[in-house]
Amino acid sequence: MGADKGSSMQFDDFLPSMARKLGTEGLIEELCKGFQLLMDPQTGKITFQSLKRNAARLGLGELRDDELQEMMREGDLDGDGVLDQMEFCILMVRLSPELMEEELYRMFEC
Repeated sequence: MGADKGSSMQFDDFLPSMARKLGTEGLIEELCKGFQLLMDPQTGKITFQSLKRNAARLGLGELRDDELQEMMREGDLDGDGVLDQMEFCILMVRLSPELMEEELYRMFEC
C-alpha cells in the first residue's frame, strides 16, 4: 500500500489489524513503543539519523535515504526538522488510509 499524495513509498499497513486486535489504547501504546525505538535518546525526538539507524527494527530497513527524508518532511508538522511523539503518531495514522476508512465507517454505522 502506498503512502498518500502519490508518493512512491511502499509499506505494509499493519495498523488496521493492530487496531482491531489491541483496541485504541493498545494501538496508541504500540505507537509510543515504536516512537521510543526510533527516537534519538539525547533529544527525545526522531531525527533523520535516528530514523535511518533504527528503521530496520520496524521493518523499514529497505527504505532509501530520500524516502526516509520524505517521511520526516511529511510528519514534521511544526517545521523543526524532527518528529516528536505526537507528530510520529499522526504520521503513522495518516500513512494508514485503511485505518482511517475503518474509523469513518464505525462513526457512521447505524
